[in-house]
Amino acid sequence: MSKDASTKKRIYLSSPHMSDEGYEQMYVKEAFDTNWIAPLGKNVDEFERELAAKVGSKSAAALSSGTAAIHMALKAAGVGEGDIVFCPTLTFAATANPIIYQNAIPVFIDSDYETWNMSPKALEEAFEKYPNVKAVIVVHLYGLSADMDRIMEICKKHNVTVIEDAAESLGTYYKEKHTGTIGDYGIFSFNGNKIITTSGGGMLVSDNEERIAKVRFWATQSRDKARHYQHSELGYNYRMSNVVAGIGRGQLKVLDQRVAKKRYIFEFYKRELGHLEGIEFMPSNEWDEPNYWLSTIILTGKVRPIDVIEALDKENIESRPVWKPMHLQPFFKKYDFVGTDISENLFENGVCLPSDTKMTDEDLDRVCSIVKELWFGK
Repeated sequence: MSKDASTKKRIYLSSPHMSDEGYEQMYVKEAFDTNWIAPLGKNVDEFERELAAKVGSKSAAALSSGTAAIHMALKAAGVGEGDIVFCPTLTFAATANPIIYQNAIPVFIDSDYETWNMSPKALEEAFEKYPNVKAVIVVHLYGLSADMDRIMEICKKHNVTVIEDAAESLGTYYKEKHTGTIGDYGIFSFNGNKIITTSGGGMLVSDNEERIAKVRFWATQSRDKARHYQHSELGYNYRMSNVVAGIGRGQLKVLDQRVAKKRYIFEFYKRELGHLEGIEFMPSNEWDEPNYWLSTIILTGKVRPIDVIEALDKENIESRPVWKPMHLQPFFKKYDFVGTDISENLFENGVCLPSDTKMTDEDLDRVCSIVKELWFGK
């Protein structure tokens, strides 16, 4: 870090903040006023209803995390011991971990350059190798939609459940439909770095209202309807609290504003840095309206990702590499991978630039100036 960097304003990759209007405080105050802060209550019910309505799904279950939502989606899909689940390799570990929770077997699928998401070509190859698959998890990476028409066509042909990991893509549209509502189940995350946050939490959505009701039951320790505590099935402590749900209700009101700011940040970077030799920005497609959760670039010239990351870090600015593919991770490398080297190339050449919605034009100029110095010097 440079001598005076510690005195400069810290710029974060993506960090939470409350809405200016104070909706969160209002809903949380209601929870405290009623003394109902448990993992049940009005805010939980309303957050489920409001989010389902926002994305166009028939039902939703508010849970403790996006990871819990993936776990419950797999369980709702009937995934169990020894079942094969296809999963993108270019993702965060939280996408793959719940497959192991269910004692199932992940098979990792490569990306394509058109979307950075699951390659339909590699998916077809995977079905040829593994015809008996229980579920396919599709990730919408960094807010970019996967090629859902082609993926759904392949999955329907094989009669397999599709779970959309839309943890990073709340507010993204695929052909005028919200990501997370195209497959059988969709999950969202409200972790502290997401486009809206409850500090921690997640949501499972589906048009299958019976399955969502079952998920709520499992997530509330599978407590039977009895005067005494009775449990006929294995349960989980996965329900969202009434206080956290209150924060979520307030955050949901500003989702569209957050998406607009994320888009502004992406366009600012593209305008200021897009002319530099060896820089490519994450892809766009005519059917995809991303939320631009993180503005991400690929470096193909002399300037390498570590150069950008270290230069920004010296000035108290946070950035990070693209996700390391699952099939390269120590824990997951024993599982099969179908594809070529596309996800590995994206990992080796990618950088996520700071994309916090609190960033000002001055902050964005500061980031761009530091990056440009790597090409032209001070």
